[in-house]
Amino acid sequence: DETIQLDDQKGNDEEKENDNETVDEEEHDEEEEVDQNSAQDVPYEIRHEMQLLTKSFKDLDKKYKLLDKIGEGTFSTVYKAETLTQNNWNNSLIKDSNQNKKHQNNNKKNRKNRIVALKRIYVTSSPHRIYNELNLLYKLTGCRKVAPLIDAIRYQDQVIAVLPYYRHSDFRDFYRDLPIDGIKIYMYELLSALSFVHSHHIIHRDVKPTNFLYDPFKGRGVLVDFGLAEKDLILDKKNTSGCSCYANHLNPERQKQQPASSSFPIKSYPKDDQRPARRANRAGTRGFRAPEVLFKCSNQSTKIDIWSCGVMLLTLLTRRFPFFHSPDDIDAMVELTTIFGYNEIKKCARLHGLGLDTTIPTIKDNAGFPLGQIIQWAVQLDKKAETFADDSPALETLEAFNEDGEINMDKPIGLKFKDAIDLMERCFDLNPHKRITADDALRMPFFKELNGDMDEDVKLD
Repeated sequence: DETIQLDDQKGNDEEKENDNETVDEEEHDEEEEVDQNSAQDVPYEIRHEMQLLTKSFKDLDKKYKLLDKIGEGTFSTVYKAETLTQNNWNNSLIKDSNQNKKHQNNNKKNRKNRIVALKRIYVTSSPHRIYNELNLLYKLTGCRKVAPLIDAIRYQDQVIAVLPYYRHSDFRDFYRDLPIDGIKIYMYELLSALSFVHSHHIIHRDVKPTNFLYDPFKGRGVLVDFGLAEKDLILDKKNTSGCSCYANHLNPERQKQQPASSSFPIKSYPKDDQRPARRANRAGTRGFRAPEVLFKCSNQSTKIDIWSCGVMLLTLLTRRFPFFHSPDDIDAMVELTTIFGYNEIKKCARLHGLGLDTTIPTIKDNAGFPLGQIIQWAVQLDKKAETFADDSPALETLEAFNEDGEINMDKPIGLKFKDAIDLMERCFDLNPHKRITADDALRMPFFKELNGDMDEDVKLD
């Protein structure tokens, strides 16, 4: 067993902060006209960068005209481009579906050259990583809420994935102004996309606002960037090894027999520790990673995406982005301990065969806070700071809660927030094996209006 120390020491955090942004829209913006003067609005550095790419990638300029750089991350850069030829895509990469026939039909309505997103994957990425992303995109073709792979082109060691271009709004431009009904639609679109992805036993691993392109005016969203995605291996019980969480989940008594963290005398890692290091995938973006990722659990599943959904819902309800903002794993655990309580995070650590200790008095004595109270506090503070407009939809939050952060159950708006918090609590279950699935989340009472009349709701244990 190991004891994780929550104090002033900092751990090395090598996870990817990938803010890649492909830019897309439900109808793929096939009829969008290219402003001939827009090139003058692109900074010289970006225009020079696009010229270098065009020169280094043979025949790229014969197929596409690069218009702008619309996203950049650790492993790739995304450009907005205009197609210069018709039917130039390798349609064998696209499964035959009604969605994809839109891409193959170029002659309807005398459409102009289509706008696409070109994702240039850096040569520093391993061939296996590049193949994995393209292969998963191919397998996920056919859902309106997931950006399909149109084509993939290669020249020497350079690889470019061709994706639809979707018009969307920057998350920062609307997250503080969505009413509760708008938040409901946003989360429904996101969970619907994840339902499709998870049905193919694929973990996205990097669910966050910049990877979910949303149009708040149409209420449509598309999940993008599968650069960190991987197959969910926990479905095969033979692969549930390395971390004790699976056995502890099946046999709760086994977990109770493990020593408490207080029995560990060490306050840090021994200098010459001979124990083998815990190895697990920690990829993702800070602030959106689930506890099992921070605890280096080797049995990670699609449930880590559900945790990220909970963070996004909390962000929308508190009107604070980013909500979690930690520089490393240790601070991330301090944040979670502050919200959920020291004892609950300690139990979570024991689930994964770890101990947890801290020298921070305010953390050790902290019992956590109700999510409703956190939401009410956050909005109330912003109101006092006069950061909301007088007609801001965020102010409806204060009608849903009383001054103690308790829900006003006698008001319709209070009932809506109760349903939202019920969903968030299920997304934030610290035990990933009990955390709700995307399919079950879509059947929660929060989405009843969008689902129509449902025979039964998901029960809250």
